[in-house]
Amino acid sequence: MAVREIFAGMPWWVKWIAVPVIAIVVFGGLIASVIGFVIGVLFKVLIFVILVGGLVFVVRKFMSSSSRGDW
Repeated sequence: MAVREIFAGMPWWVKWIAVPVIAIVVFGGLIASVIGFVIGVLFKVLIFVILVGGLVFVVRKFMSSSSRGDW
């Protein structure tokens, strides 16, 4: 309730412009670090999925071509 009472007497631009700008200035580095970390993890997951999919494709291709006349 105290925060609502403090912001009740303030103009609209303080609530919607000044406070978010101050938050971005203060926490901007942290936000950028978190976003960079998440993008890095997603990129590594994508590379992992591509490599595993390629390995499965190659193994299936090799197994199907080698098992035609040998067995």
